[in-house]
Amino acid sequence: MVILTGNTLTMEEMKRVLYKKEIVIASKESMKLVEKSRMAVEQIVQSKKVVYGITTGFGKFSDVLIDQNDVEELQLNLIHSHACGVGEPFPEIVSRAMLLLRANALLKGYSGVRTCVVEQLIDLLNSEIHPVVPSQGSLGASGDLAPLSHLALVLMGEGEVVYKGEVMDAITALEAEKISPLILKAKEGLALINGTQAMTAMGVVGYLEAEQIAYQSELISSITIEGLRGIIDAFDEDIHLVRGYSQQVEVAQRIRDYLSDSQLTTAQGELRVQDAYSLRCIPQVHGASWQVLDYVKEKLEIEVNAATDNPLIFNDGQKVISGGNFHGQPIAFAMDFMKIGVAELANISERRIERLVNPQLNDLPPFLSPEPGLQSGAMIMQYCAASLVSENKTLAHPASVDSIPSSANQEDHVSMGTIGSRHAYQIIQNARRVLSIELICALQAAEFRGVELMAKKTRNFLQEARKIVPTILKDRIFSRDIENMNDWLKNVDITPLISPQTSIEMMKEEK
Repeated sequence: MVILTGNTLTMEEMKRVLYKKEIVIASKESMKLVEKSRMAVEQIVQSKKVVYGITTGFGKFSDVLIDQNDVEELQLNLIHSHACGVGEPFPEIVSRAMLLLRANALLKGYSGVRTCVVEQLIDLLNSEIHPVVPSQGSLGASGDLAPLSHLALVLMGEGEVVYKGEVMDAITALEAEKISPLILKAKEGLALINGTQAMTAMGVVGYLEAEQIAYQSELISSITIEGLRGIIDAFDEDIHLVRGYSQQVEVAQRIRDYLSDSQLTTAQGELRVQDAYSLRCIPQVHGASWQVLDYVKEKLEIEVNAATDNPLIFNDGQKVISGGNFHGQPIAFAMDFMKIGVAELANISERRIERLVNPQLNDLPPFLSPEPGLQSGAMIMQYCAASLVSENKTLAHPASVDSIPSSANQEDHVSMGTIGSRHAYQIIQNARRVLSIELICALQAAEFRGVELMAKKTRNFLQEARKIVPTILKDRIFSRDIENMNDWLKNVDITPLISPQTSIEMMKEEK
């Protein structure tokens, strides 16, 4: 069970809720804060104070006063008018993350909603009723207005959801779980949609997948090293300790651990003095990508516990401030950074694929073909990998450097963070397919060298992977192999193979 407080949600807890469907509850202390901020909103309405979004219109209409009797219609109109997202829906797991993050943000007690709104979000999450949220249409400030409006519709019994594997009208799923639709009161519509939860949810899911493929890339590249009889000296601990990047040290250590008992690796000078960069510099390149992922994780864990709507209510309503916490710039930068870090994992992987298939760069059968000439083997798999990494280079263009004014120039600088998060996710999917191709090629090369000579950990991984993609004995439709391997990598957990980080402890002691 995960207890939401608005302040303590971690990446590990999100992983359990998103993937293992762990039950979520709100802490009693946080719900008391929600109640207090709600009382402040009701007092504002009753006293007819001029407060943005409570007794006024929105955006450029912030100077239009709203009658006390129209505050409910104001919220309904807000959700209806702002629910104009387009394009393919976000993945269902991202929609699930949006519910989790929105509930957690409201539990901070600065948003002025009723407790029933938080309870409804949590009920949808625990009942696995996931809003269908179009993925395009957000500028990333004033938050993710369009996507979050589609989420808010569901609380009102409108829009569509995915429930038990089927897309249906929201009201049908709510009735099945005996959940009553809400009529949104003053401030509640605005509190639900004025935030960064779409870009952050997409970012969290992307990060969790990126972290997984970063670990997998080290194990896959270890098999490539065996297939190419790579030089193990380049991973010597002393080399990496003297540079000082902990992530680089960790990558080198994990690869040493994977290959500790391999009979296929070589020493410098045994076959050659140095390997190409795509082998020799794996710790430096992969380690730098881990630095990126560590930065992204830090920013996401701040954002998932942030109050990002507007206005925010402080001191029991004595201070109500219109600000700009909905602006997604911190996450926009993080998503653009993640795009670059993951794209590089794919870039260097594609270069290793080339070394596995190019007969001018190795002593393996040309293109790993069972009958070179008659059969093409992995020749076009390398083409596919090259296409994917080139597509990633286009997607890696930073979304955050763009801005366009909206709401009659009232909202004149926006983050494009949601676009960045979507592009990051596309890059992650492409990168996994590139790694799938590397793994298919590396398995073939390792078998050519002799499976019995492989390290125990890489050999065990080969045996599991061969249940997904069999040995290439004859040309076949390799698209199926790539997709099957990709699907397997998306779900396989290699963390039991990862050794403790003793090298990092040593480095810290030396300092």
